[in-house]
Amino acid sequence: MFFKTIDFSKYSSIKVGQPTPVLMIEQNDTIPKDRYIIGGANNLLLSPTPPALMMLSKDFAYIKEYDNLLEIGASMPSGRIVSYAKKHNLSGFEFMAKLPGQLGGLVAMNAGVKEYEIFDILHSVCIDGKWVEVSQLEYGYRYAQLGGIVTGARFEISLGYNYELEEMLNTLRANQPSTPSAGSAFKNPPNDSAGRLIDAVRLKGYRKGDMTWSDVHANFLVNLGNGKFEDAMYLLELAKQRVFEEFGITLQEEIKIL
Repeated sequence: MFFKTIDFSKYSSIKVGQPTPVLMIEQNDTIPKDRYIIGGANNLLLSPTPPALMMLSKDFAYIKEYDNLLEIGASMPSGRIVSYAKKHNLSGFEFMAKLPGQLGGLVAMNAGVKEYEIFDILHSVCIDGKWVEVSQLEYGYRYAQLGGIVTGARFEISLGYNYELEEMLNTLRANQPSTPSAGSAFKNPPNDSAGRLIDAVRLKGYRKGDMTWSDVHANFLVNLGNGKFEDAMYLLELAKQRVFEEFGITLQEEIKIL
C-alpha cells in the first residue's frame, strides 16, 4: 500500500474537488474496511470533506483468458476492454464503447446503455478475494448489492464483435454533452426519463455559479470551468424538489456524492 495525492479538480470527470490523499491498494494487500473505494471518478462528486479514500492500483488492470472465461481486473478502463474485445472478436462488450470508467465501478453500479447492462454478460465477480457467481448476487437497474470490494470479474467467452450494435448504441449517446460532467445525475424513474422531468420543470440550462443543467441533455450536471461542490448540490436538490412538487416523483441520484 502507498498514498497518492490526487487532484480531483483535474482527475474527476466533472472536474470538481481538491488534492486529496488516496490509499493505493496493491496485489496481496489486505483491503481496509474503513475507506471508500473509487476508480476512474467518472460518476463522483467530491465534497471539500470527503471520507477516507482508496483505489486499486495498476496491479488490478489486467485481462487474461482461460477455460473459456475472460478474467478482467477491476481497475481496467472500459476503453481498453473494448479494444481487447475488438482485437479478439469477442461479443457482448459493444455497449462499453462510449461508457467511461473502470470495470469495478461498472460492476458496482451495473452500468449499461439502454437495455444492455454489464450483469447481462457477467459470469462471476471476485468480492473481497472470493469468487461469487452472478446468480448469487442481487442486482437491478443501475445497482448491485455486492457486500464488498470488487477486484475482478469473469465473462464467458463468446465470439463475434458486433460493430453495427456498437454504432447504434454510440448514436444513442450522441446527444450527451462534451462539457465536464459526472454522467447522468439521476436514475431514470420507471417508464419515464430524468432528463424529460428536469426539462419539464424548466431547469434545462439553469445555472448556479459555473455549474449548470446542460442545455444539451437536461439530466447532465456540467461544469463550465470553475464549478463548486456547493453549487452542484444546490442544483441537484433544486431538481429533486421541483420534480417532486410538480410530478410527485422522487429522483434518485446516479451520481455518487462523497
